[in-house]
Amino acid sequence: MGCLFCYGGDSSAKKSAKDKRKTITSSSDKVVPKKDLKILSYNVWFAESVELRIRMRAIGDIIQLHSPDVICLQEVTPDIYAIFQKSNWWKSYTCSLSSHTRPYFCMQLSKLPVKSFGCEPFSYSSMGRELCIAEVLARGGDTSSLVVATTHLESPCPGPPKWDQMYSKERVKQANEAVDFLKKNTNVIFCGDMNWDEKLDGEFPLADGWIDAWTELNPKEVGWTYDTKANPMLFGNRKLQKRLDRFLVSLSDYKVECIEMVGTEAIPQVTYMKEIKGGKELELPVLPSDHFGLLLSVTAL
Repeated sequence: MGCLFCYGGDSSAKKSAKDKRKTITSSSDKVVPKKDLKILSYNVWFAESVELRIRMRAIGDIIQLHSPDVICLQEVTPDIYAIFQKSNWWKSYTCSLSSHTRPYFCMQLSKLPVKSFGCEPFSYSSMGRELCIAEVLARGGDTSSLVVATTHLESPCPGPPKWDQMYSKERVKQANEAVDFLKKNTNVIFCGDMNWDEKLDGEFPLADGWIDAWTELNPKEVGWTYDTKANPMLFGNRKLQKRLDRFLVSLSDYKVECIEMVGTEAIPQVTYMKEIKGGKELELPVLPSDHFGLLLSVTAL
């Protein structure tokens, strides 16, 4: 989601973004083909006041448990970046960023050989949003490279005076720009916090041959990744149940096998105090994030 501290700007944000993203060219070393791949997408929640180190440790435990080949994270802050960088699992991955200058950002990590990391700013974003792209080598050559992209589309930010700043028009435009940019590739996995709401935004603009992995694999499950009922850490918030996080894919050399939510359980013996209306405080459980993460598994054909 991401409306806790939206930072201002317009399309000029793409000129001022100074995150240093690595450009890595593939070596002549042989790439050992992998048949099964796992990709994790997770909005890690930039609320640093809510047990930050414990939550990030829990996300690290999820990473170690599932050992995803590629990780796509949203709402990473400089402090979160620093915590992850000191984690034991970090050394197994190549990171898309070597430095950062913004309050929060997207980040990608790969266990697979990386041909390149890149960043494509959207034509307009008042929140500095962009499309992050990793081209990885999973099957032994450039012709079979896999493009994994992530983003955090414009967040709805209802607030005074009219409580109507939902940014639907901007979000739809960004989604179209992202798909148009990615659709030229043979194998694409596009994931992230889309902040998507069909009631406001309509159907997600998929190109021909693209599928929504969740609705394809779990057609009978709603798949809410932001759920104030299922996530007890959010008790006291206004009711909101949305499938904000998604995997959109177009694959010629792979097939989607399964998709599951992660980070759905409270961290044992950890609570925090939350102030609600009337100045009352509630003691609530702590989960790794306000979003649930998504883990996609694909298999080479």
